[in-house]
Amino acid sequence: MALKKKRPAKKKAIKRKPTKKSTPKKKAIKRKPAKKQAKRQAKKQAKKPVKKAIVKAKDKPIGIVTHYFPHVQAAVIKLKAPLSVGEKIKIKGHTTDFTQVITSMQIDRVDIATAKPGQEIGLLVGSRVRQNDTVTKA
Repeated sequence: MALKKKRPAKKKAIKRKPTKKSTPKKKAIKRKPAKKQAKRQAKKQAKKPVKKAIVKAKDKPIGIVTHYFPHVQAAVIKLKAPLSVGEKIKIKGHTTDFTQVITSMQIDRVDIATAKPGQEIGLLVGSRVRQNDTVTKA
């Protein structure tokens, strides 16, 4: 007994829509020679006024924090410029940024009114400071 295999039905032909003809290529953009572009850029740069970095007296560092005592909230500062009680200073560092008026300064636990460049002073601060924070006049 031989079994007859059924033949698969023929697939119907699918009518396809004609494809659009390829669009014509866009014209290439003509670029100006590199020499001319370089000359134009040089002229533009020459016309712009040059901004010089002006360092204000406020931005000059007065000193650098060398140590911080958290229990008494005092900082040790190595001075580069004179400083006196009542002046407004700004302490800025990686995580520190605040301004305050100097209320108390000490050298070797003795209160002082003014300090000279080169001295290390103890300064009462209102917030936490870290080593290498810069002190400037505000």
